[in-house]
Amino acid sequence: MTPLARLLVAAAAFVVAAAPLASAATGAQQNGAANDLLPKYGLPKGLIPHSVASYTFDEATGDFEIHLAGTCYVWFGSRLVYYEKTVSGRLDYGTITNLSGIQAKKLFLWVSVSGIVAHPDKGTIEFQVGFISEELPASQFDKVPLCGAGAGAQLRGAAGVIRELGLLPVAEA
Repeated sequence: MTPLARLLVAAAAFVVAAAPLASAATGAQQNGAANDLLPKYGLPKGLIPHSVASYTFDEATGDFEIHLAGTCYVWFGSRLVYYEKTVSGRLDYGTITNLSGIQAKKLFLWVSVSGIVAHPDKGTIEFQVGFISEELPASQFDKVPLCGAGAGAQLRGAAGVIRELGLLPVAEA
């Protein structure tokens, strides 16, 4: 057998052996697995919408990246939240830092949420926007929210009005 033939046989054997591992890894990262990871770190599973397409998580560093099926809007009580297609950050017990990909509507502005801290003694979740923060009842995040189909980032400023008119499908948690 020529060296090239041996290389091709070895490559084929590797692909056949790795195929079940790849499908198992993909299966572990589908719909909800990212949400199921959050309670293991002291956070409610409803912080991430149901439309998780895939995710990566490095247990050593806590770094994660979640890929949603698309951008979406979710109402948590009276608060409108926008999720970009990719959400990333660093997960540690009870906290998420270096967060990107989540924005919340505050009055007429969209602000980027940079961190999340669980306060189980108070039953609240603190959302940090730079040096400003707001605490909400943790019970609002017990259920994994359905992701409303957003009409695009250009509509985010008017999302509240559009929601009231029924023009933008926005899920309510």
